[in-house]
Amino acid sequence: MVETLTGLVQAVLALDETLAAFAAAHGPWLYALLFAVIFAETGLVVTPFLPGDSLLFVAGTVVAGSGGALDIHVLFALLWTAAVTGDSTNYWVGRWIGPRVFERESRWIRREHLERTQAFYDRYGAVTIVIGRFMPIVRTFAPFLAGVASLAYRRFVTYSVLGSVLWVGSLLYAGYLFGNIPWVKSNLSLIVVLIVIVSVLPAAVTFLKEHRGRAEK
Repeated sequence: MVETLTGLVQAVLALDETLAAFAAAHGPWLYALLFAVIFAETGLVVTPFLPGDSLLFVAGTVVAGSGGALDIHVLFALLWTAAVTGDSTNYWVGRWIGPRVFERESRWIRREHLERTQAFYDRYGAVTIVIGRFMPIVRTFAPFLAGVASLAYRRFVTYSVLGSVLWVGSLLYAGYLFGNIPWVKSNLSLIVVLIVIVSVLPAAVTFLKEHRGRAEK
């Protein structure tokens, strides 16, 4: 487990080098790679560990440094589509599986992830789909639990579209706008770490509060 986490941290910290090298070698195929990752993180409930927030920011910096070889607006449209279709896929999987997911342990779906996301639903309701976009794990399980709870699909997809615009747009364009600033380029690993910490913190605090509240009852 420790080796896996260490490898994941190293991969996140090297995202800028990895994506830049891929873009230099394969050009527009970077679009396909990023589409697949964003779709997987939001659409497959078994991949909540993918670094969506930092990936979007770094992708913006890579496009900024591509000298016009890549188009930020095309990338935004593709990744927004990946996020929305991923959400919908996850929703319908949850709708199909239903409450059975809470009745037994699964090697693929961790119970604490479900409970953490359920805590957000209990506090924020369907708006969790928007808020959760900016929180690792929650953004993967929120559409899944919406399907489990049989939230009306029209209402779900409205929140999904809004959340995807805010999430993809803010991080991708932030990376694009600030990616060529010398200080940002030289401290990109630090910025990636800060993005991860800021995105994880609200979910962790809410989960701890809910866990403490249940323990005191």
